[in-house]
Amino acid sequence: MPTGILLLDKPRGLSSNAALQRVRRAYGAAKAGHVGSLDPLATGMLPICLDEATKIAGDLLEGRKCYRFEVALGRRTSTGDVEGAVVEECPVPPIEREALEAVLAAFSGERQQIPPMYSALKRDGQPLYRLARAGVEVERAPRAIRVDRLELRSLAPGLLDLEMLCSKGTYVRTMAEDIASALGTCGHVASLRRLYVEPFAAASMVSLDAVAGAAPDALPELLPADSALAHLPSTVFTAEGTARLRHGQSAAPLESGKPGRCRLYDDGGQFFGIGEITIDGDVQPRRLFRPSETV
Repeated sequence: MPTGILLLDKPRGLSSNAALQRVRRAYGAAKAGHVGSLDPLATGMLPICLDEATKIAGDLLEGRKCYRFEVALGRRTSTGDVEGAVVEECPVPPIEREALEAVLAAFSGERQQIPPMYSALKRDGQPLYRLARAGVEVERAPRAIRVDRLELRSLAPGLLDLEMLCSKGTYVRTMAEDIASALGTCGHVASLRRLYVEPFAAASMVSLDAVAGAAPDALPELLPADSALAHLPSTVFTAEGTARLRHGQSAAPLESGKPGRCRLYDDGGQFFGIGEITIDGDVQPRRLFRPSETV
């Protein structure tokens, strides 16, 4: 079975789950999971973890995301994007670049954001988007997010072209509406592309056509699972230490480090899971890959 990560360039018009299932079938993977959903409207990086690599999806989910998006001013829609029905029209005041950049700067840093109704968050087991489609709106608690960078790429009449680096859980559609409101009008997302998910800022993406149209022996190569874990220190073990960890016991690495989570490697350099360095310098296993699935 294939184990690894595919950085898919999700095409527009396809849900994240539909894209995931096509990739899973192409690789013949028993398990697959994507990191951070993208709306059908959106394109761009959708990391897909196959088989044993699904065990590190949570670490990838914590990474920051970078988006490029356009905000169309003067109309608010039911979904917050171009695919929804127009529910409000507002005049668009003259916007000077300097004033706009000052508004964008005010959105940087820690802030609270109320998730939109058209989201996959659940209330009593029901996704909010299903309730929204039925005309039901429920109260949503604000969530803490962080915007590390929000830049203007270009300004045209009634249209902003923006780029944002933000924490997980940030809804671009809500951000677009809030920016429009701060400018004295209303707006919605006209286009949306995720440029990258950390730590893959410099990595290349693979098109769905390159996956779905490839012969089994010509599929794009997967990234190793530990490529998503560079933020964790590495620990190396002798054959005896590796065996102890695989049996759920603690083991002393060849060189210890500060207490905390770490990557596990055998003495041949093979990655086989995630552990935790204890205060006494030993390592406890936390999440292990099956021996036949190490990468």
